[in-house]
Amino acid sequence: MSIMNPQPLWQPDPERIAQAQVTKFQAWAAENHDAPSEGGYAALHRWSVDELDTFWKAVTEWFDVRFSTPYARVLGDRSMPGAQWFPGATLNYAEHALRASATRADEPALLYVDESHDPRPVTWSELRRQVGSLAAELRALGVRPGDRVSGYLPNIPQAVVALLATAAVGGVWTSCAPDFGARSVLDRFQQIEPIVLFTVDGYRYGGKEHDRRDIVTELRRELPTLRAVVHIPLLGTEAPDGALDWSALTSADEEPVFEQVPFDHPLWVLYSSGTTGLPKAIVQSQGGILVEHLKQLGLHCDLGPEDRFFWYTSTGWMMWNFLVSGLLTGTTIVLYDGSPGFPDTGAQWRIAERTEATLYGTSAAYVMACRKADVHPGRDFDLTKVQCVATTGSPLPPDGFRWLHDEVRDDLWIASVSGGTDVCSCFAGAVPTLPVHIGELQAPSLGTDLRSWDPSGNPVTDEVGELVVTNPMPSMPIYFWNDPEGSRYHDSYFDTYPGVWRHGDWITVTSRGSVVIHGRSDSTLNRQGVRMGSADIYEAVERLPEIKETLVIGIEQPDGGYWMPLFVHLAPGAVLDEDLLNRIKQTIREQLSPRHVPDEVIEVPGVPHTLTGKRIEVPVKRLLQGTPLEKAVNPGSIDNLDLLHFYEELARKRA
Repeated sequence: MSIMNPQPLWQPDPERIAQAQVTKFQAWAAENHDAPSEGGYAALHRWSVDELDTFWKAVTEWFDVRFSTPYARVLGDRSMPGAQWFPGATLNYAEHALRASATRADEPALLYVDESHDPRPVTWSELRRQVGSLAAELRALGVRPGDRVSGYLPNIPQAVVALLATAAVGGVWTSCAPDFGARSVLDRFQQIEPIVLFTVDGYRYGGKEHDRRDIVTELRRELPTLRAVVHIPLLGTEAPDGALDWSALTSADEEPVFEQVPFDHPLWVLYSSGTTGLPKAIVQSQGGILVEHLKQLGLHCDLGPEDRFFWYTSTGWMMWNFLVSGLLTGTTIVLYDGSPGFPDTGAQWRIAERTEATLYGTSAAYVMACRKADVHPGRDFDLTKVQCVATTGSPLPPDGFRWLHDEVRDDLWIASVSGGTDVCSCFAGAVPTLPVHIGELQAPSLGTDLRSWDPSGNPVTDEVGELVVTNPMPSMPIYFWNDPEGSRYHDSYFDTYPGVWRHGDWITVTSRGSVVIHGRSDSTLNRQGVRMGSADIYEAVERLPEIKETLVIGIEQPDGGYWMPLFVHLAPGAVLDEDLLNRIKQTIREQLSPRHVPDEVIEVPGVPHTLTGKRIEVPVKRLLQGTPLEKAVNPGSIDNLDLLHFYEELARKRA
């Protein structure tokens, strides 16, 4: 691949570079830890992966991490999987998340926004009081370090309080959003056997109320390990029989007591999409998340006490956990509970305006939807406070970069970031001191030894390869739940290149150090040896106004041939006639490559997604290869199961 965009779209000015935390960190680390003082971010990154122990030690000092007992060394065993971070150390994540309450008691820690778009503050002192009260009640209920506490909750302040109180007592938090059905929730929670369940009676979305009391009843019946259920009356209903009332558990004026736990003590369980089989129950540690998120939020996102951090997310997605960690840097976090596009497509921009967000994060899909819907954020909203717009979920197409630059502000830091639930962080993305090039992530993250490898395990530059990480990261899973031998964990990341994390994405690392993400490597299109990520095709074809969404699959045929259909979900009123067919093919031929013109273009009633909004390519590929539906996909992980019957029927006809 040649570097297409030699001219940056945006460049930080010298003052911004000088003020950035990462600049100050580099100068301090040069003085105290022999980090390079010259050579800017590239030199700092090289040092951070070459001198892994020293770098992470420096992070803990710079952010004043409080170890209640000191560590013996930074990294015990360095092998992957199984690296041991800061052995001997004890600390508490929640203690760090509430530290700003000492200096900013009356400032907002949380700004809560629902579909009325009126922000309601929760101050640092109030947040600390509620966490203290709830932590004492959890201890009284018998929650001990290592016990699991679950939440069936929307993105509301109570969810943050419950997470922090759980971490304060050394419990293990896990959550699902209330739009998940009972089966999806049970597929997750039954694995980890929680003893407490926090739940709402329902939620509001798209201007409607959704009663979830029947589902809560089913969860209570199917989770026999529960000792307590805590009712949060979001829709104003009475607590059901035998449930405790939220307000009773959070009314005391208690100073929180923070259990000091080992660095690698479990903090929370996150779940993979679970598109095949049960979702993986991914366990990350208190210390690993603490230091990784301090680095990511404090240095990469450049967040501090003066900032307001808004990311559109739900409690069923790792970005919610990442958002809550904004508290670690003393930042005010914005919790929005509602539809991303209610009452109109521009909703998230209105929230950014009303909350005076300085960093606003959303999905690439939302940016492209705004572009299609002719939204003009810079014209219609006061976004002068927004310094950075960040996107994740899928690669931000070049048109998305241009649109943000043209329609929000030309002096806008655009951070397309890529990471994974698996590490609850970013492998590559935001760097406040580097230029932004269209279609590219600025650089790999500090302490992340990110490479692009060919199938033989050789690093490649300026060409497509596998995303690998060749050194451990503190937030890598400590284990998967119910995987005592560690075989499922090993097979998920380490079976392709022994001892090296293979993430399952195709990437290009460019010669100037930026990163381009091309989509999932296990659903890559490989025609006559030319590999292409599906994201490239989506970006080109979905510019056509008649196309709402697409799904492309490449299938190796038993006879050695290759079948590559493009499924198109049309915009209302559009027709897949000869003219549109020709324009689709011409678009791919001219903008991408003649080899990637699909064999067939097939109109579909819709494109299936995971519950976190990712198109599901691999399960559809398996269906089309003849795998039965129940083996190809976990039905509880899909937003619309009916859509899969279309692909199943198509496979039957083709067979």
